[in-house]
Amino acid sequence: MICGGIFDLASKEAKVNELDEVMASNGFWDDQVYAQKIISESNALKTWTVPYADLKERFSNIDELLPEAYDAQEEEMVQDLLIEFTAIEKELESLEVKRMLSGELDAKNCYLSINSGAGGTEACDWALMLSRMYERWASDHKWKIDMVDRVDGEVAGIKNVTYKIQGPYAYGYAKAEKGVHRLVRISPFDSNARRHTSFASVEITPEIEDDIVVEIKPDDIRVDTYRASGAGGQHVNKTDSAVRITHMPTNIVVSCQSERSQIQNRESCMKMLRSKLYEKEVIERENAIKALAGEKKDNAWGSQIRNYVFQPYTLVKDTRTGYETGNVHAMMDGDLLDEFIVAYLKEFGN
Repeated sequence: MICGGIFDLASKEAKVNELDEVMASNGFWDDQVYAQKIISESNALKTWTVPYADLKERFSNIDELLPEAYDAQEEEMVQDLLIEFTAIEKELESLEVKRMLSGELDAKNCYLSINSGAGGTEACDWALMLSRMYERWASDHKWKIDMVDRVDGEVAGIKNVTYKIQGPYAYGYAKAEKGVHRLVRISPFDSNARRHTSFASVEITPEIEDDIVVEIKPDDIRVDTYRASGAGGQHVNKTDSAVRITHMPTNIVVSCQSERSQIQNRESCMKMLRSKLYEKEVIERENAIKALAGEKKDNAWGSQIRNYVFQPYTLVKDTRTGYETGNVHAMMDGDLLDEFIVAYLKEFGN
């Protein structure tokens, strides 16, 4: 298991030691902001060095014990060691995936928005199905997922919903989902049981920290307030506490109704808007660098990225990577989503 070079562990371990010395120095806590920045940097590096050191030790134990177990014909011990070896391989693969997430924004939390497309009630139901898939996927990763905004469909499902997902590399993983998702199935809303095609778009935005300055001119935004609503369209309060902000130069729109007051919802909207504007700037900068380098790959964000077919056969296929599965129900439970994301990162990752 000689993989340290792949992850540049030597330089990471050296940097951790350097930061440990800084944290042990006198007066380290005199500047709280600086101290927190150093601690965060150290913790980020340790998410690489600690797991790798653990894997290296576990592999060393297997390497030592397995020949002895074979010689002694200890079949049960051999099986246990082989199971442990498989577990190590999977954890090492997870580190390899994380290595691909080296972009400026990848380690951040994110906002995930789903918007129903053409197809009326069908599309709203499809948006709801996707929202459940992402909720289960985030839960499997042990990430915190909170609903920021939601507008229900007139008959069923949702017109749009926005979540805030908090967890290590949430944006790096979720960015693979950005684009249009297409559903083909026999409609449960069609009395003639005809096959329908529905669309929903997914937007992913990184959450940026307060120390990143994004200038937003007051004259560039329009603020609208409206009454927040809950499931089934029932009003959850009697004041116009929900807020929608439109950034007119870019036509970016954000909304929030999850907080109790209009002031809190406005603050949440401004944070989402700053995040979207910052992401736009970073992506434009990265695209310019790729253009200068002659980069030919197209990540196809904003176009149809994946087809989900329920009838007459079952298939989920990513149009960008060609990766597919016939187990559409496991996919909708969020169980297979990581496989599609890993395929995307291998194709288009950093």
